[in-house]
Amino acid sequence: MPLDGSLQRLRREGHIVVVGASLAGLRAAETLREEGFSGTLTMIGDEPQEPYDRPPLSKQVLLGKVPADHTALPRRRAIDAQWRLGTAATGLDLHAKRVHLSDGSSVEYDRLLITTGVRARPWPNELEADLDGVFVLRTVDDATRLHHRLKAGPRRVLVIGAGFTGSEIASACREQQLPVTVAERGAAPLVGALGAVVGEVAAELQREHGVDLRCGVQVTGLEGDQAGRLRCAHLSDGSTVEADIAVVSLGATRNTEWLAGSGLGAGPRGIACDAGCRAFDVRGIVTDDVFVAGDVARSPHPLFGYQFLSLEHWGNAVAQAEVAAHNMINSSADRRPHVWTPSFWSAQFGVNIKSVGVPPMGEEIIVTQGSLSDRRFTAVYGYRGRVIAAVTFDQAKWLDFYQRQIEQAAPFPPPYPSVDRRPDGMRPVPAGFPDPSLPSHGPTVTLSGHSPADRRVSFTPMRA
Repeated sequence: MPLDGSLQRLRREGHIVVVGASLAGLRAAETLREEGFSGTLTMIGDEPQEPYDRPPLSKQVLLGKVPADHTALPRRRAIDAQWRLGTAATGLDLHAKRVHLSDGSSVEYDRLLITTGVRARPWPNELEADLDGVFVLRTVDDATRLHHRLKAGPRRVLVIGAGFTGSEIASACREQQLPVTVAERGAAPLVGALGAVVGEVAAELQREHGVDLRCGVQVTGLEGDQAGRLRCAHLSDGSTVEADIAVVSLGATRNTEWLAGSGLGAGPRGIACDAGCRAFDVRGIVTDDVFVAGDVARSPHPLFGYQFLSLEHWGNAVAQAEVAAHNMINSSADRRPHVWTPSFWSAQFGVNIKSVGVPPMGEEIIVTQGSLSDRRFTAVYGYRGRVIAAVTFDQAKWLDFYQRQIEQAAPFPPPYPSVDRRPDGMRPVPAGFPDPSLPSHGPTVTLSGHSPADRRVSFTPMRA
């Protein structure tokens, strides 16, 4: 469809501002240029570095296999952008179409894309958080500092929280033969992300690799010595853990505070947007010049009862950024929905864990291939009689099959006339997710909307 005059001018002469020099921000900028945007492009980021890859920080960087400054994201093409790095966005004026920055300046835009992502949730006691030896892990600077301290050979590392990041940190420590204690308030590692059945497997895996795993407890306080160095941690069961490093892995906080009072539909759960990545204002009315992508976005998904999903997934950030960029410079008739099927992976304790779909929606779980005891299996989650997710331990070959099952709303438990028979005696059992109203360290998918009665849907992903 031919573009109208205003869109043609936008493509040639417009100014697009991307707030968030992140994976999503970079891929959106590349897509804008690939699809013909020749106007001015400004990239704003609060960190001094250009966009870099975060998954290696808790894996290869901590192990010293990759220097932290070698994690820059590869460029698919030149983006010819004006970079404003080390300068955070502090406010947004929707009516004037202007972003305010921490250096006192402001930037006008014709279209705005917000890709500010998330940050690590800090230790809640500020005095204790400032102790020498207390870390979080989210940025390249965090990873650099922690790697140097681990390399120095601490007497013990305490990891607070056994979600994916906390478990990967514990794995990296054990690979370096460092003593590690993991404190998790849930019943098992990964319980918030994958449920208790898989969590028990993760717990056995950690203990077999020498982790001092403490579940069902909380760290009630961190104590330092007279020089301000971490000395020990106190737990809710009355025990004390002597440690000179504590890594706080209590999940993430979405970077939306700078939007307070802007009139945009933004809050602690992220920025609400429609399936085309257009942000909602506080009245629930969709904007047409502000878009959102990546970890900070909350968008509805037709596969999952039109729940608003907040996805802390690498692949989702890329796919959503590409959709947002396309829609920013195309007419409504040519816009595309973001209907990427969630997927996630983690490497820890010698095992590759991969998932597809939304496991926290699962009511039941069944092992369909392999066995839990062998730590090599495929497990499928069911929700109201349909397949909603799958997770594999060292069996990733099955994920494409289960992604198709999810997208076709296949029945649960699956009949499998043509795939490996499930282990004898296996029947669906409760998936064992904790009460969603209680805090948890683990989910990488957050369900934050109404869940209507499921309908049988056939889902065909849009292809670029």
